[in-house]
Amino acid sequence: MEGLCVKLFEASRKKYKMKRRKAAMGMVDSFEASHEGIKTVDIQKRCEFSGSSDLCIYFVTWNMNGQVPCEDIAKIVGEERKYDLLVMGLQEAPRNNILNLLKNTLAPTHMLLGKAVMQSLQLYVFGPKNSEQFTREVKVDKHEIGGLGWLIRRKKGAVGVRISYKGIQMVFISCHLSAHARNVEERNIQFKHISNSLFSKNTNPYSRPAQLTVWLGDLNYRLQGINTYPARDLIHGNLHEQMLTSKDQLLQEAERGEIFNGYCEGALAFKPTYKYDIGSSSYDTSHKVRVPSWTDRILFKIDSNKINATLHSYEAIESIRSSDHKPVKAHLCLKLTESLN
Repeated sequence: MEGLCVKLFEASRKKYKMKRRKAAMGMVDSFEASHEGIKTVDIQKRCEFSGSSDLCIYFVTWNMNGQVPCEDIAKIVGEERKYDLLVMGLQEAPRNNILNLLKNTLAPTHMLLGKAVMQSLQLYVFGPKNSEQFTREVKVDKHEIGGLGWLIRRKKGAVGVRISYKGIQMVFISCHLSAHARNVEERNIQFKHISNSLFSKNTNPYSRPAQLTVWLGDLNYRLQGINTYPARDLIHGNLHEQMLTSKDQLLQEAERGEIFNGYCEGALAFKPTYKYDIGSSSYDTSHKVRVPSWTDRILFKIDSNKINATLHSYEAIESIRSSDHKPVKAHLCLKLTESLN
């Protein structure tokens, strides 16, 4: 099995390098030219949770760096909770029982519907109290990426929850891909392996495909082609959206057709979420002075012409300072244009 994985990795590497050479020479295959890349969607006015949508989902992704003050969890989930589902993806979660903390915080309004855990890589789905009647077919899966992350409880890979809620089939994936700017090709390959492996075993051939798929996590794609101090100057001048998104590896690779074909994402109007000095909102002052990057992302894909999706927010929670990453949140509402049955 190990030899097969190595062969697959080398084959993917050769294919990737060939595509890069073709792109550099202006040569693009007709099939490759048809890719959609990532569509940047506009943020609509905030959802008032007034019943105009059939389902409102609040997503949070956070690399916790092994830390979690209780007040941060309370701040993240909010008090008004104008959402049906809460989907929280965590990376580098601490040894403490995060699930109990979430349950206790959400107890007045929400209950756990599904969870997928692989050590420090975790995913939780909460729904309104007494919402079991709307919930069907909850399945979980995981895909581990090799390496020594388990030694320091920083598991790489992905965990997923597949759930039918109010008749809408959804797949949520919390992932943590390989670090470092130079490993963009490795991250692309990991994305493809996860996409092909999650929920691929014992699939019911008669079950409906997912109508909503959401990836959230520390994807670890970095800024490329700019040094740390020029990047920081642009961020401090609030020019990051206009001047830095073109240097984002994730958007670059999607544009080449390597990853996230057909997915949507809100504009990167918030500041890059990594790497901060813990306890502050100052970027890395260690000897590495890392280039700030949008490592933490939430992307979604609708695979039904009977569902309209509206993104009401996509932003970082800058007030949280307990990790070297800022959490990212998104509020997505779905409206059925006709019955899914």
